[in-house]
Amino acid sequence: MTSYFWFVAKRAVLLVAVIFFGVSATFFITHLSPISPVETALGRIANQSSFSPDAIEDMRRVLTDLYGTDRPLLQQYVTFWQKLATGDLGPSLIAFPTPAMTLVMQALPWTVALLVVSTLITFLAGNLLGALAGYFQNNMALKAFGVVAVVLQPIPYYVVAFVLLILFGFVWPVLPISGGYAMDVAPGWTLDFMWSVALHAILPAVSLVLVGFGTWFLGMRALVSNVVTEDYVTYAELAGVKRSTIMGGYVIRNAMIPQVTGLAMNIGTVFSGTIITEQVFNYPGLGSLLIDAVFGGDYALVLAVSTISITAVGIAIFIVDLLYPLIDPRVKAE
Repeated sequence: MTSYFWFVAKRAVLLVAVIFFGVSATFFITHLSPISPVETALGRIANQSSFSPDAIEDMRRVLTDLYGTDRPLLQQYVTFWQKLATGDLGPSLIAFPTPAMTLVMQALPWTVALLVVSTLITFLAGNLLGALAGYFQNNMALKAFGVVAVVLQPIPYYVVAFVLLILFGFVWPVLPISGGYAMDVAPGWTLDFMWSVALHAILPAVSLVLVGFGTWFLGMRALVSNVVTEDYVTYAELAGVKRSTIMGGYVIRNAMIPQVTGLAMNIGTVFSGTIITEQVFNYPGLGSLLIDAVFGGDYALVLAVSTISITAVGIAIFIVDLLYPLIDPRVKAE
């Protein structure tokens, strides 16, 4: 138990370091960009309304003071961490005066739900079918799944998303292709709202599942194909052990260990795919919010989305990392 405690402590320190350096890199990338958030906001305001030059100049001074863009970069960096410690990065420029963190917290549940559901379905279904395909190598139905996996695995998320959008939005329009729920449904814990949310999530989730399925299926099939040749599996078969026991107790248990490692390594990639997929379907998650913030030059919102994203991905990898010694008893926590 003591060794596992130190294992957790070391991983926690690494998690903090990853979040710190990731958020810091995002800060300097945004603030070294030639895009001025103040001038971008003023340009948008000037295009929408008629203001005198004096009024524009007054707004420039107010926004410059509010966001501190006239201060030294190091001072802005220290101020950013001070604000982040209080959970307030200031108002969003594209949704002024709504706080940037408020917008992120509103969008976060949509992304988390989509990511968790699609990842669980993909990981469990891909590994289960891959294990069966690796063990029952002559099964024609499982071979067909292998062909599908080979075809889908190298295709980018956004390509699959566009194909599904065209197919089910225009060729056979049976599913909603935009938004998180129907406009005529009031948000709330009602069956109508939850049904609308589920319908709008089908295409984004399916696009993520289809691409991810190939990765897990092919990986698990290859691992199981190697495991079934091991002596302990052969001896178990010769001893008359039930196939279900061999599959669950020997084959899948040992083949799953590298897959869990792969899950930790792929969380960031899957999250990036989710961000792109949300933009394709105009899904109200962090992806759409981030794109709007980038094009609007909204530093506060970009930093808020990036900070929450880096933290969420880091924590997810941290949790998977902590489970690894519990899954594989051969791994020593120390």
